[in-house]
Amino acid sequence: MKVTGTGLAASAMNFPSWAVEKNSNGMIYRTLGKTGEKVSAIGLGGFHIGNPLMESESTKIVRSAIDRGITFMDNCWDYHDGKSEMRMGKALRDGYREKVFLMTKIDGRSKMGAARQIDESLQRLQTDHLDLLQFHEIIRMNDPDRIFASGGALEAVQEAKQAGKLRYIGFTGHKDPSIHLHMLDLAEKNHFHFDTVQMPLNVMDAHYRSFQHQVLPVLLSRQIGVLGMKSIGSGEILRSHAVTPIECLHYALNLPTSVVINGIDSVKLLDQAFEAASTFHPMSEEEVAALLYKTAALAAAGEYEPFKTGQKYDSTAQHPLYLN
Repeated sequence: MKVTGTGLAASAMNFPSWAVEKNSNGMIYRTLGKTGEKVSAIGLGGFHIGNPLMESESTKIVRSAIDRGITFMDNCWDYHDGKSEMRMGKALRDGYREKVFLMTKIDGRSKMGAARQIDESLQRLQTDHLDLLQFHEIIRMNDPDRIFASGGALEAVQEAKQAGKLRYIGFTGHKDPSIHLHMLDLAEKNHFHFDTVQMPLNVMDAHYRSFQHQVLPVLLSRQIGVLGMKSIGSGEILRSHAVTPIECLHYALNLPTSVVINGIDSVKLLDQAFEAASTFHPMSEEEVAALLYKTAALAAAGEYEPFKTGQKYDSTAQHPLYLN
């Protein structure tokens, strides 16, 4: 069986020079869509800093990541019932807030619910503004309709932006490319431009219900910043024993992603992220094809992307009141 790097392999895209711009620590910096913001190509995932760690450990990881060159911080209103945001807020004291591009997400679909969650996130993160706010878990076909409806969450987010509480607006989801496309279609119909979109981009996604093939071209055509997630699939992809963590991160970095958000809850994983960045180079078509060949059969049924096929990773399905 021959598998080639079809779709949007970076090797076929004439990567611009900023795609491999590195500082002395080896971190890569890229431009976030049409915003013009320069951000680290590896982002620190907020969920993992709320894992069963001592608070002092999470602070050490966040600050060490920043000191070594990671500038993009990911979080969400619902991660660990707010503990992830509270921990990040504490870690960003003492001048660290000014060194990062801070993003969080909200679940509320109504104007009232979204406004409340925005204010709670700002309080937990101990900041007066977010660099990026994203609608979280756009995983049902009616999620976009609720957000763009009269009295929907978009109204609250736009008012928060006008009030200086946030700078840019995006959305996330991990379920199905068709839902992302519906969100983007509604945005166009409403003459609204998303600054970013976050979605799974990994060696398995390339073969199954693929965001890479179906959504990524639309984002690039509209100059929307691409935030890749699930590059290792919360460890699920590694169960296949087909690829290594570094190969997974290299594959995601090789796509035209602005940021690859990486779950990091130990110094070991932080070192791994920097190793992936420092050793990355735009991959050849042959290198891409080799990774896709190793994962094609394994990816066919979505076994290693359970966030697409089940509800284990759907916090708003497990807690529907989050959507109010």
